[in-house]
Amino acid sequence: MVLPCLNEAEALPGVLAAVPDGYRPLVVDNNSTDGTAEVARAHGAEVVTERRPGYGAAVHAGIVAAATPIVAVLDADGSLDPAELPALVAELDGADLVIGRRRPVAGLRWPWHARLGNAVVCRRLRARYRLPVHDIAPMRVARRDALLGLGVTDRRSGYPVELLVRAAQAGWTVRERDVTYRPRAGGRSKVSGSVRGSIIAALDFWRVL
Repeated sequence: MVLPCLNEAEALPGVLAAVPDGYRPLVVDNNSTDGTAEVARAHGAEVVTERRPGYGAAVHAGIVAAATPIVAVLDADGSLDPAELPALVAELDGADLVIGRRRPVAGLRWPWHARLGNAVVCRRLRARYRLPVHDIAPMRVARRDALLGLGVTDRRSGYPVELLVRAAQAGWTVRERDVTYRPRAGGRSKVSGSVRGSIIAALDFWRVL
C-alpha cells in the first residue's frame, strides 16, 4: 500500500492504524518538513524518500519500491479509509484497475473548484476514452508489473489522469467503486485546499488529456 506524503505527520497515525491485516504500508516522503518520515517509522511503516517534488514522482517511487504483486495507492491525509481497500482488491478479479469514487460524508464541504475540475476531467475521460469513471482515482488498486508497464511519465498532479488515459489506450478493464470521503485528519490539501492549487492541478490534467 503506497502512501505518497508531503507533510502528513498529523494524519499518518490514524491512517496507519486503519491499515487492514496483510497490507504493507509504504510511505513515500516527498520532501516533508514536519517529521512525516519519523512518524511513519514510529508506527511501523516502511519509508521511501523521493526528492523529486510532485505527486506523480512520489507515487511512482512507491510503486517501484513495492514488493507485492498487487499495489494499492491512496492519499495519506485521512480523508480515505484504508479499511475499504480489500473490497477494491476483490474487484480486480476480472478487472485491470479498480478505483474509488469519493462519496462525501454528511456535512463535508468539498470545495467547488475541486468538484468542478474533477467533474469536467471525468466527463472528458468518459466521452473521449469511454472510461466509466466519475472521479480521478485518489484510491486505486492494480497489478504492480502491469501498472509499471503502462509507462506513465507524469510526475506532478497529472499522474492519475495519465494513468487512466494510458489504461484506456491499453484496453484495460477499469471498474469504479464507491468509497467514503471524509474531512482531512490534519494539515491542508495541496490541491483542493486552495483555488491556486486546483488551477495548477487542472492545468496538469488538461496537459495530459
